[in-house]
Amino acid sequence: MPPDAEQEALDELAERETAYGLLQRGKALMSRRHFAQAAVVLDRASALEPGRGSITEALARALFNSSQPERAAAAFERLLEIDPSNPYAHYGLGRCLARTGRREEARPHFRLAAALEPTSRLYRNALDRLG
Repeated sequence: MPPDAEQEALDELAERETAYGLLQRGKALMSRRHFAQAAVVLDRASALEPGRGSITEALARALFNSSQPERAAAAFERLLEIDPSNPYAHYGLGRCLARTGRREEARPHFRLAAALEPTSRLYRNALDRLG
């Protein structure tokens, strides 16, 4: 699908303000590295479907990548309420905590992420970098 046609389809979905449409639009914005705009769109999706893990994770990623680590941490915490065994949620929360200078609070989340997905070098390296 040509980029213009894809954007039109995403805009049409978002105009209907369905959680799915907003999620798709938010992901498209993130793929273009428009993280702050994606966070706005995904925040609306999250308001429509607050218990949806896929939306909460996308929102947390957008917030983190738009330099909003405190808000991202809150979103990752909500994601852990939805799915406590989500290794990426632990990793993301750990990154947020480390970025805001709360390194000791980050450590258990990096450990949990690495334990939940032992083959992930990403999670193990995050723990190693923390020291």
